[in-house]
Amino acid sequence: MSGGDGQVLSGKAFLETVLKSVKKAVELANIPQDIYEFLKIPKRIVIVSIPIKHKDGKISNYIGYRVQHSDALGPYKGGIRYYPTVDLDEVTALAMLMTYKCAALSLPFGGAKGGVACNPKTLSLEEIERITRRYTHMISDIIGPYVDIPAPDVYTDARVMAWIMDTYSQLKGRQVPEVVTGKPVYLGGCEGREEATGFGVCITTREACKLLGIPLKGARIAIQGFGNVGSYAALHLSNLGAKIVAVSDSKGAVYSKEGLNIERLISHKKSTGTVLGFPGATQISERELFELNVEVLIPAAIEGVITKEVAEKVRAKVVAEGANGPTTTEGSLVLQEKEVFIVPDILANAGGVTASYFEWIQNLQREHWPRDTVLKMLEEKMVKAFSDVVDTMKKMEVGTRDAVMVLSVSRVALAVQTLGIWP
Repeated sequence: MSGGDGQVLSGKAFLETVLKSVKKAVELANIPQDIYEFLKIPKRIVIVSIPIKHKDGKISNYIGYRVQHSDALGPYKGGIRYYPTVDLDEVTALAMLMTYKCAALSLPFGGAKGGVACNPKTLSLEEIERITRRYTHMISDIIGPYVDIPAPDVYTDARVMAWIMDTYSQLKGRQVPEVVTGKPVYLGGCEGREEATGFGVCITTREACKLLGIPLKGARIAIQGFGNVGSYAALHLSNLGAKIVAVSDSKGAVYSKEGLNIERLISHKKSTGTVLGFPGATQISERELFELNVEVLIPAAIEGVITKEVAEKVRAKVVAEGANGPTTTEGSLVLQEKEVFIVPDILANAGGVTASYFEWIQNLQREHWPRDTVLKMLEEKMVKAFSDVVDTMKKMEVGTRDAVMVLSVSRVALAVQTLGIWP
């Protein structure tokens, strides 16, 4: 994964970062070392071959992964991403983060993650469907409504989830909408699911500003990444009166001192494919975006972008991690030294898995809840989780990242210790 300073954060480095944070949490919470030894290795790893025949008759063989880290607190839960650099270490790290993310929100799920090493931007819709259905078929024995429930992630969406549901249902001989979340609403999806992660980022950012005494109305915010998470976070925050002064996507960044009109910017990106060229905005580099004089910085793209070098130039008072693992260990230490308030990823972006939990419940009960109900319940969950983290932070006298890890690892460890490890 590319870092904000041009360096590359490998899947191995990402996994090492996650393991370091878990080990530190175990030590801070006085959890027995043998529990760490148990939790540092996933319960199950599946690697599959996905051969696909293209229109020209050529065959490409893609590699797919599904890592199931822990089911101590419930069925495995985690997204599936399609990305060229997907590898086993990256997927393992993300599966571990899902375990602790679910624990932080008190959701009855364990953690899993999946991925296929491919580039969707170079594939046709038909080829993506073939990859999805073949991948689903290959992992069908280890997923299920009470076993492992996949969801969307990078470059997968509601349509991909529908293909997974349909393939699994065909194999079972009946409709099984509860096997996957993030589906289209008309196929059993959850109202508000698409905006849930960004909405959760908004709520935790609001709570952080409230805690620090920063008025959200008029607060300047820069957002790195303007996909699903970044755009919805921007939309909800701007609706609360915040001023979104800069955003970026994979092609570049734009800035406006007076604040960007988010609804128009979203329309602009839909029509042009990029935020660049937005009327009234100035083009800046992604590096400049990280260095802006703003109250809040939201990294909402990929992991490893806030390195030590980038962190040294950050001027924001709050960093709300919309992406998974956007800050390296060294970068996090620099931010802490500068007394930047970090809303850690497993808290900030947990809105998606929380809405997935709501979708799963609705599917199991064959119910459908309105959007307002979903967002209200989601807000309550996010506010409670934020409060739990702040309480842990004060009690343990640690930073937010250590606090959320202590809280979540302790919950998982307690479950493991209570259930026992049997031969």
